[in-house]
Amino acid sequence: MEEPSTRGPARNDDVDHALKASLGELTADEETGVTGQPLPPDDRVDLDGLHQAAERIRAEVGKLIVGQRELIDLLIVSLLAGGHVLVEGVPGIAKTLTARLIAKTVDAEYRRIQFTPDLMPSDLTGSTVLHASDARFVFNPGPIFGNLILIDEINRAPAKTQAALFEVMAEQQVTIDGTTHVLPDPFFVIATQNPIDQEGTYRLPEAQLDRFLVRVVVDYPKQEEEREILYRFRSDFQQRQQEQVETVLNRESVAKYRGVVERIFIRDELLDYIAALVYRTRTHPDLYLGASPRSSLAILRLSKAVAALAGRDYVTPDDIQRVAFPALNHRIILTPEREMEGFGTKDVIKEILEGLEIPR
Repeated sequence: MEEPSTRGPARNDDVDHALKASLGELTADEETGVTGQPLPPDDRVDLDGLHQAAERIRAEVGKLIVGQRELIDLLIVSLLAGGHVLVEGVPGIAKTLTARLIAKTVDAEYRRIQFTPDLMPSDLTGSTVLHASDARFVFNPGPIFGNLILIDEINRAPAKTQAALFEVMAEQQVTIDGTTHVLPDPFFVIATQNPIDQEGTYRLPEAQLDRFLVRVVVDYPKQEEEREILYRFRSDFQQRQQEQVETVLNRESVAKYRGVVERIFIRDELLDYIAALVYRTRTHPDLYLGASPRSSLAILRLSKAVAALAGRDYVTPDDIQRVAFPALNHRIILTPEREMEGFGTKDVIKEILEGLEIPR
Protein backbone atom coordinates (compact mmCIF):
# COMPACT_ATOMS: atom_id res chain seq x y z
CA MET A 1 0.00 0.00 0.00
CA GLU A 2 1.32 3.42 -0.91
CA GLU A 3 2.13 5.96 1.76
CA PRO A 4 -0.47 8.70 2.20
CA SER A 5 0.15 11.93 0.33
CA THR A 6 1.94 14.76 2.10
CA ARG A 7 -1.21 16.77 1.52
CA GLY A 8 -2.87 14.61 4.11
CA PRO A 9 -5.38 11.77 3.98
CA ALA A 10 -8.85 12.01 2.66
CA ARG A 11 -11.04 13.73 5.24
CA ASN A 12 -12.78 10.93 7.09
CA ASP A 13 -15.85 13.01 7.86
CA ASP A 14 -16.41 13.62 4.17
CA VAL A 15 -16.00 10.08 2.90
CA ASP A 16 -19.53 9.04 3.82
CA HIS A 17 -21.16 12.46 3.49
CA ALA A 18 -21.62 13.09 -0.20
CA LEU A 19 -22.04 16.32 -2.00
CA LYS A 20 -20.82 19.11 0.25
CA ALA A 21 -19.40 20.51 -2.92
CA SER A 22 -22.95 21.07 -4.09
CA LEU A 23 -23.38 23.51 -1.23
CA GLY A 24 -20.55 25.68 -2.48
CA GLU A 25 -18.38 24.81 0.55
CA LEU A 26 -15.13 24.60 -1.37
CA THR A 27 -11.77 24.05 0.28
CA ALA A 28 -8.65 25.97 -0.67
CA ASP A 29 -7.54 23.02 -2.78
CA GLU A 30 -10.79 23.16 -4.69
CA GLU A 31 -10.56 26.89 -5.21
CA THR A 32 -7.10 26.52 -6.75
CA GLY A 33 -7.85 23.36 -8.71
CA VAL A 34 -6.89 22.90 -12.33
CA THR A 35 -9.78 24.02 -14.48
CA GLY A 36 -8.48 22.50 -17.70
CA GLN A 37 -10.62 23.29 -20.72
CA PRO A 38 -13.28 25.90 -19.88
CA LEU A 39 -16.84 25.33 -20.98
CA PRO A 40 -18.16 27.28 -23.97
CA PRO A 41 -20.09 30.45 -23.03
CA ASP A 42 -23.50 28.82 -23.60
CA ASP A 43 -22.60 25.90 -21.34
CA ARG A 44 -21.27 28.32 -18.74
CA VAL A 45 -24.67 30.01 -18.65
CA ASP A 46 -26.37 26.61 -18.38
CA LEU A 47 -24.00 25.65 -15.55
CA ASP A 48 -24.99 28.73 -13.58
CA GLY A 49 -28.64 27.92 -14.25
CA LEU A 50 -28.13 24.35 -13.06
CA HIS A 51 -26.59 25.54 -9.80
CA GLN A 52 -29.53 27.88 -9.18
CA ALA A 53 -32.09 25.22 -10.10
CA ALA A 54 -30.57 22.75 -7.64
CA GLU A 55 -30.86 25.32 -4.86
CA ARG A 56 -34.52 25.89 -5.74
CA ILE A 57 -35.25 22.15 -5.78
CA ARG A 58 -33.74 21.81 -2.31
CA ALA A 59 -35.86 24.71 -1.10
CA GLU A 60 -39.08 23.30 -2.58
CA VAL A 61 -38.50 19.82 -1.15
CA GLY A 62 -37.52 21.41 2.16
CA LYS A 63 -41.02 22.86 2.48
CA LEU A 64 -42.09 19.42 3.69
CA ILE A 65 -38.94 17.42 4.37
CA VAL A 66 -37.01 18.25 7.52
CA GLY A 67 -33.34 17.28 7.35
CA GLN A 68 -32.35 14.43 5.00
CA ARG A 69 -29.95 16.75 3.17
CA GLU A 70 -27.70 13.94 1.97
CA LEU A 71 -30.64 12.00 0.52
CA ILE A 72 -32.01 15.05 -1.30
CA ASP A 73 -28.60 15.96 -2.72
CA LEU A 74 -27.90 12.42 -3.88
CA LEU A 75 -31.27 12.25 -5.62
CA ILE A 76 -30.58 15.51 -7.47
CA VAL A 77 -27.05 14.48 -8.43
CA SER A 78 -28.09 11.01 -9.58
CA LEU A 79 -30.93 12.42 -11.68
CA LEU A 80 -28.48 14.72 -13.46
CA ALA A 81 -25.87 11.96 -13.78
CA GLY A 82 -28.43 9.68 -15.42
CA GLY A 83 -28.41 6.93 -12.79
CA HIS A 84 -30.73 5.21 -10.33
CA VAL A 85 -30.80 5.38 -6.53
CA LEU A 86 -31.30 2.73 -3.86
CA VAL A 87 -32.52 4.16 -0.55
CA GLU A 88 -32.30 1.97 2.52
CA GLY A 89 -34.00 2.74 5.80
CA VAL A 90 -36.74 1.73 8.18
CA PRO A 91 -40.36 2.64 7.37
CA GLY A 92 -41.70 6.08 8.21
CA ILE A 93 -38.72 8.35 7.51
CA ALA A 94 -40.10 10.11 4.39
CA LYS A 95 -38.33 8.08 1.70
CA THR A 96 -41.47 7.85 -0.44
CA LEU A 97 -42.53 11.45 0.17
CA THR A 98 -39.09 12.74 -0.80
CA ALA A 99 -39.20 10.86 -4.09
CA ARG A 100 -42.68 12.20 -4.87
CA LEU A 101 -41.58 15.77 -4.19
CA ILE A 102 -38.49 15.43 -6.38
CA ALA A 103 -40.77 14.23 -9.18
CA LYS A 104 -42.99 17.28 -8.76
CA THR A 105 -40.08 19.72 -8.87
CA VAL A 106 -38.88 18.36 -12.24
CA ASP A 107 -42.35 17.89 -13.77
CA ALA A 108 -41.80 14.14 -14.06
CA GLU A 109 -44.55 11.57 -14.65
CA TYR A 110 -44.48 9.84 -11.27
CA ARG A 111 -45.31 6.16 -10.80
CA ARG A 112 -45.19 4.23 -7.54
CA ILE A 113 -44.90 0.44 -7.58
CA GLN A 114 -45.29 -1.51 -4.35
CA PHE A 115 -43.20 -4.68 -4.45
CA THR A 116 -44.75 -7.71 -2.76
CA PRO A 117 -43.87 -11.43 -2.66
CA ASP A 118 -46.60 -12.26 -5.21
CA LEU A 119 -45.71 -9.51 -7.73
CA MET A 120 -45.15 -10.90 -11.23
CA PRO A 121 -42.83 -9.42 -13.91
CA SER A 122 -45.82 -8.60 -16.13
CA ASP A 123 -47.33 -6.57 -13.27
CA LEU A 124 -44.28 -4.37 -13.60
CA THR A 125 -43.51 -4.18 -17.32
CA GLY A 126 -46.91 -4.78 -18.89
CA SER A 127 -48.11 -7.54 -21.20
CA THR A 128 -49.51 -8.30 -24.63
CA VAL A 129 -53.23 -9.07 -24.67
CA LEU A 130 -55.58 -10.27 -27.38
CA HIS A 131 -58.41 -7.95 -28.35
CA ALA A 132 -61.31 -10.26 -29.14
CA SER A 133 -63.13 -7.66 -31.24
CA ASP A 134 -60.52 -7.52 -33.99
CA ALA A 135 -58.24 -10.46 -33.08
CA ARG A 136 -55.22 -8.20 -32.59
CA PHE A 137 -52.51 -8.45 -29.96
CA VAL A 138 -52.03 -5.13 -28.21
CA PHE A 139 -49.33 -4.18 -25.73
CA ASN A 140 -50.62 -2.75 -22.46
CA PRO A 141 -47.71 -0.91 -20.79
CA GLY A 142 -47.14 -1.50 -17.10
CA PRO A 143 -46.44 1.07 -14.40
CA ILE A 144 -42.72 1.07 -15.22
CA PHE A 145 -43.54 3.37 -18.15
CA GLY A 146 -43.03 6.75 -16.52
CA ASN A 147 -40.30 9.29 -15.85
CA LEU A 148 -39.68 8.90 -12.14
CA ILE A 149 -40.44 5.43 -10.85
CA LEU A 150 -40.59 4.79 -7.12
CA ILE A 151 -40.20 1.09 -6.34
CA ASP A 152 -41.27 0.74 -2.74
CA GLU A 153 -39.76 -2.07 -0.65
CA ILE A 154 -37.86 -3.54 -3.58
CA ASN A 155 -36.42 -6.34 -1.47
CA ARG A 156 -39.86 -7.86 -0.75
CA ALA A 157 -40.24 -9.26 -4.28
CA PRO A 158 -38.78 -12.63 -5.40
CA ALA A 159 -35.84 -13.09 -7.76
CA LYS A 160 -37.98 -13.57 -10.88
CA THR A 161 -39.52 -10.12 -10.51
CA GLN A 162 -36.17 -8.56 -9.62
CA ALA A 163 -34.72 -9.94 -12.85
CA ALA A 164 -37.32 -8.02 -14.85
CA LEU A 165 -35.60 -4.82 -13.74
CA PHE A 166 -32.21 -5.67 -15.26
CA GLU A 167 -33.02 -4.58 -18.80
CA VAL A 168 -35.20 -1.73 -17.57
CA MET A 169 -32.47 -0.13 -15.47
CA ALA A 170 -29.48 -0.81 -17.72
CA GLU A 171 -30.95 -0.17 -21.17
CA GLN A 172 -34.10 1.91 -20.51
CA GLN A 173 -36.26 -0.50 -22.48
CA VAL A 174 -38.52 -3.53 -22.06
CA THR A 175 -38.62 -6.56 -24.35
CA ILE A 176 -41.91 -8.48 -24.32
CA ASP A 177 -42.81 -11.26 -26.75
CA GLY A 178 -39.81 -10.36 -28.88
CA THR A 179 -40.76 -6.70 -29.22
CA THR A 180 -38.69 -3.94 -27.63
CA HIS A 181 -40.49 -0.99 -26.05
CA VAL A 182 -38.42 2.09 -25.22
CA LEU A 183 -39.11 3.77 -21.89
CA PRO A 184 -39.73 7.53 -21.59
CA ASP A 185 -36.88 9.98 -21.20
CA PRO A 186 -35.78 11.01 -18.66
CA PHE A 187 -36.11 7.71 -16.83
CA PHE A 188 -35.14 7.64 -13.16
CA VAL A 189 -35.68 4.80 -10.68
CA ILE A 190 -35.71 5.39 -6.95
CA ALA A 191 -35.99 2.12 -5.05
CA THR A 192 -36.50 1.85 -1.31
CA GLN A 193 -35.63 -1.15 0.76
CA ASN A 194 -35.90 -2.15 4.38
CA PRO A 195 -32.86 -3.42 6.26
CA ILE A 196 -32.24 -7.00 5.13
CA ASP A 197 -32.63 -8.40 8.64
CA GLN A 198 -36.34 -7.51 8.66
CA GLU A 199 -38.93 -10.23 8.19
CA GLY A 200 -40.07 -10.97 4.65
CA THR A 201 -37.14 -9.38 2.84
CA TYR A 202 -34.78 -10.82 0.22
CA ARG A 203 -31.17 -9.90 -0.41
CA LEU A 204 -30.89 -8.20 -3.79
CA PRO A 205 -28.59 -9.97 -6.27
CA GLU A 206 -25.20 -8.39 -6.95
CA ALA A 207 -26.04 -7.89 -10.64
CA GLN A 208 -29.03 -5.76 -9.69
CA LEU A 209 -27.23 -3.78 -7.00
CA ASP A 210 -24.56 -2.91 -9.55
CA ARG A 211 -27.19 -1.17 -11.67
CA PHE A 212 -27.87 1.42 -8.98
CA LEU A 213 -25.66 4.46 -9.32
CA VAL A 214 -25.69 5.04 -5.56
CA ARG A 215 -27.06 3.59 -2.37
CA VAL A 216 -27.87 5.92 0.48
CA VAL A 217 -28.71 4.76 4.00
CA VAL A 218 -31.29 6.98 5.70
CA ASP A 219 -31.42 7.10 9.48
CA TYR A 220 -33.97 8.40 11.96
CA PRO A 221 -34.15 12.20 12.27
CA LYS A 222 -32.38 13.92 15.13
CA GLN A 223 -34.47 14.99 18.11
CA GLU A 224 -34.51 18.64 17.06
CA GLU A 225 -35.54 17.62 13.54
CA GLU A 226 -38.36 15.49 14.90
CA ARG A 227 -39.50 18.43 16.98
CA GLU A 228 -39.54 20.59 13.83
CA ILE A 229 -41.66 17.95 12.06
CA LEU A 230 -44.24 18.09 14.85
CA TYR A 231 -44.37 21.88 14.82
CA ARG A 232 -44.65 22.01 11.05
CA PHE A 233 -47.54 19.56 10.77
CA ARG A 234 -49.43 20.07 14.03
CA SER A 235 -52.32 21.70 12.10
CA ASP A 236 -51.78 19.94 8.78
CA PHE A 237 -52.43 16.22 9.32
CA GLN A 238 -53.19 15.70 5.62
CA GLN A 239 -49.91 17.37 4.60
CA ARG A 240 -51.70 19.90 2.42
CA GLN A 241 -48.40 21.75 2.20
CA GLN A 242 -47.53 19.42 -0.68
CA GLU A 243 -49.67 21.68 -2.84
CA GLN A 244 -47.22 24.52 -2.20
CA VAL A 245 -44.30 22.65 -3.79
CA GLU A 246 -43.62 24.21 -7.18
CA THR A 247 -42.09 22.85 -10.37
CA VAL A 248 -38.54 24.08 -10.94
CA LEU A 249 -37.47 22.25 -14.12
CA ASN A 250 -39.25 20.57 -16.99
CA ARG A 251 -38.16 17.33 -18.64
CA GLU A 252 -36.40 19.15 -21.47
CA SER A 253 -34.33 21.11 -18.96
CA VAL A 254 -33.29 17.90 -17.21
CA ALA A 255 -32.03 16.51 -20.53
CA LYS A 256 -30.18 19.77 -21.26
CA TYR A 257 -28.48 19.83 -17.86
CA ARG A 258 -27.48 16.20 -18.19
CA GLY A 259 -25.59 17.23 -21.31
CA VAL A 260 -23.83 19.99 -19.38
CA VAL A 261 -22.77 17.48 -16.71
CA GLU A 262 -21.27 15.21 -19.37
CA ARG A 263 -19.10 18.07 -20.63
CA ILE A 264 -17.59 18.91 -17.23
CA PHE A 265 -13.80 18.63 -17.50
CA ILE A 266 -11.81 15.98 -15.63
CA ARG A 267 -8.06 15.71 -16.05
CA ASP A 268 -6.19 12.47 -16.73
CA GLU A 269 -4.67 12.30 -13.24
CA LEU A 270 -8.14 12.14 -11.71
CA LEU A 271 -9.21 9.38 -14.08
CA ASP A 272 -6.15 7.44 -12.89
CA TYR A 273 -7.19 8.21 -9.30
CA ILE A 274 -10.64 6.70 -9.89
CA ALA A 275 -9.12 3.64 -11.57
CA ALA A 276 -6.74 3.07 -8.66
CA LEU A 277 -9.54 3.46 -6.12
CA VAL A 278 -11.77 0.89 -7.80
CA TYR A 279 -8.91 -1.52 -8.56
CA ARG A 280 -7.90 -1.66 -4.91
CA THR A 281 -11.35 -2.89 -3.94
CA ARG A 282 -10.56 -6.01 -6.00
CA THR A 283 -7.29 -6.74 -4.20
CA HIS A 284 -8.21 -5.70 -0.66
CA PRO A 285 -7.90 -8.65 1.77
CA ASP A 286 -11.06 -7.68 3.67
CA LEU A 287 -13.29 -7.84 0.59
CA TYR A 288 -14.85 -10.97 -0.86
CA LEU A 289 -16.16 -9.07 -3.90
CA GLY A 290 -14.64 -5.93 -5.37
CA ALA A 291 -16.22 -3.22 -7.49
CA SER A 292 -16.88 -3.66 -11.20
CA PRO A 293 -15.85 -1.33 -14.06
CA ARG A 294 -19.39 0.03 -13.88
CA SER A 295 -18.34 1.45 -10.50
CA SER A 296 -15.58 3.50 -12.11
CA LEU A 297 -18.05 5.02 -14.54
CA ALA A 298 -20.45 5.70 -11.67
CA ILE A 299 -17.80 7.66 -9.76
CA LEU A 300 -16.91 9.56 -12.92
CA ARG A 301 -20.52 10.55 -13.58
CA LEU A 302 -21.23 11.45 -9.97
CA SER A 303 -18.08 13.52 -9.52
CA LYS A 304 -18.94 15.52 -12.64
CA ALA A 305 -22.46 16.13 -11.36
CA VAL A 306 -21.15 17.24 -7.96
CA ALA A 307 -18.79 19.69 -9.64
CA ALA A 308 -21.60 21.05 -11.81
CA LEU A 309 -23.90 21.59 -8.83
CA ALA A 310 -21.09 23.49 -7.13
CA GLY A 311 -20.95 25.79 -10.15
CA ARG A 312 -17.57 24.50 -11.34
CA ASP A 313 -16.68 23.30 -14.82
CA TYR A 314 -14.01 20.89 -13.57
CA VAL A 315 -13.71 17.94 -11.16
CA THR A 316 -11.48 17.98 -8.07
CA PRO A 317 -10.17 15.13 -5.89
CA ASP A 318 -12.65 16.16 -3.18
CA ASP A 319 -15.54 15.51 -5.57
CA ILE A 320 -14.31 11.95 -6.09
CA GLN A 321 -13.77 11.35 -2.38
CA ARG A 322 -17.25 12.59 -1.52
CA VAL A 323 -19.03 10.28 -3.93
CA ALA A 324 -16.83 7.24 -3.32
CA PHE A 325 -18.87 5.81 -0.48
CA PRO A 326 -22.40 6.18 -1.96
CA ALA A 327 -21.08 4.85 -5.28
CA LEU A 328 -19.24 1.83 -3.86
CA ASN A 329 -20.90 0.76 -0.61
CA HIS A 330 -23.46 -1.51 -2.30
CA ARG A 331 -21.07 -2.93 -4.89
CA ILE A 332 -18.48 -4.49 -2.58
CA ILE A 333 -18.90 -7.38 -0.14
CA LEU A 334 -16.89 -7.97 3.00
CA THR A 335 -15.36 -11.34 3.78
CA PRO A 336 -17.48 -13.30 6.29
CA GLU A 337 -14.73 -13.00 8.90
CA ARG A 338 -14.59 -9.22 8.74
CA GLU A 339 -18.36 -8.94 8.67
CA MET A 340 -18.61 -11.02 11.84
CA GLU A 341 -16.06 -8.75 13.49
CA GLY A 342 -18.33 -5.77 12.94
CA PHE A 343 -16.45 -4.10 10.09
CA GLY A 344 -18.37 -2.22 7.43
CA THR A 345 -17.79 -1.28 3.82
CA LYS A 346 -17.34 2.31 5.00
CA ASP A 347 -14.20 1.27 6.89
CA VAL A 348 -12.68 -0.38 3.83
CA ILE A 349 -13.44 2.51 1.46
CA LYS A 350 -12.01 4.96 3.97
CA GLU A 351 -8.84 2.89 4.29
CA ILE A 352 -8.40 2.68 0.52
CA LEU A 353 -8.85 6.43 0.11
CA GLU A 354 -6.34 7.15 2.85
CA GLY A 355 -3.80 4.90 1.13
CA LEU A 356 -4.04 6.61 -2.24
CA GLU A 357 -1.91 9.58 -3.18
CA ILE A 358 -4.15 12.53 -3.96
CA PRO A 359 -3.40 14.01 -7.39
CA ARG A 360 -1.90 17.48 -7.25
